[in-house]
Amino acid sequence: MNLALEVSGLTRSFGALKAVDDVSFSVGFGEIVGFIGPNGAGKTTTMRIAATLDLPDSGDVLVDGMSVLERPREVRKLLGFMPDSYGAYTNTSILEYLDFYARSYGLKGAARRAALEHVLDFTVLGGVTDKMIASLSKGMKQRLCLAKTLLHDPSILILDEPAAGLDPRARVELRELVKALAGMGKAVLVSSHILSELTEMCDGVTVIESGRILSTGRVTDVVQRLDRAARIYVRVLGELESAHRLLLEQPGVDVVRPHRGGLVLETRSDDAIVARLLAKLVESGLAPVEFARQETNLEDVFLSLTEGKVR
Repeated sequence: MNLALEVSGLTRSFGALKAVDDVSFSVGFGEIVGFIGPNGAGKTTTMRIAATLDLPDSGDVLVDGMSVLERPREVRKLLGFMPDSYGAYTNTSILEYLDFYARSYGLKGAARRAALEHVLDFTVLGGVTDKMIASLSKGMKQRLCLAKTLLHDPSILILDEPAAGLDPRARVELRELVKALAGMGKAVLVSSHILSELTEMCDGVTVIESGRILSTGRVTDVVQRLDRAARIYVRVLGELESAHRLLLEQPGVDVVRPHRGGLVLETRSDDAIVARLLAKLVESGLAPVEFARQETNLEDVFLSLTEGKVR
């Protein structure tokens, strides 16, 4: 894969706190990589270093083969960084705001007008360019920030919590925009605490806690490394408590817990064991009406790998 972003041995301390500790991972062009971890894990510090906004104590980040330490000016032409919070001039309109940043990027004349038209169309803000920023919803502000990030047509995007505070519809819209950007061949590194969103759009994932990488790779590979057990959702017409006791007594069943009007059980990922459990429920007259494997997702990965440490 042609690598867009290579983070290599990155270390950054703030006094006695080692915020980033020997962090290494990569993102390819046309790929979306989710960057997940608890609050204070080191995600934002890593992203800021990659975006040339901070300096590491050691290590480096290569952006399309260029060091952020040696060639920051060239790197910035390729990068689009969307922070988790951004300053906005609330007494300006959408168009005035974007035009200001287009001029800051050095865009002139027809090139500036074309860039503005493109980002307004892509983020679906073209019909509301006269709206004042102070009157925008959270979702529209996030789209505006994304539009600003895209003005210079960067090939590599670093998005820090872009879905924070958005309602479900706005999250879906943002997710589709990010997937469209990857479809254009852009590399996307995105952090989020909304793991269901990342599950649906990411090709790769990097998990960090206390400044150290716990796992990194393709989502399917990371999930497979954890998927040694089968989780099965069971709902019965019979007495739920009886089903709970029966399942706990079966060989190979490790955990049984209530879940959404039924039970979730964990057992070895063995088809013969799973078939025997279903047969046992039927034989006992408990009448199972749902009996389905639950797929491992990024939330399971996160909970399995991290301990929720606060620093």
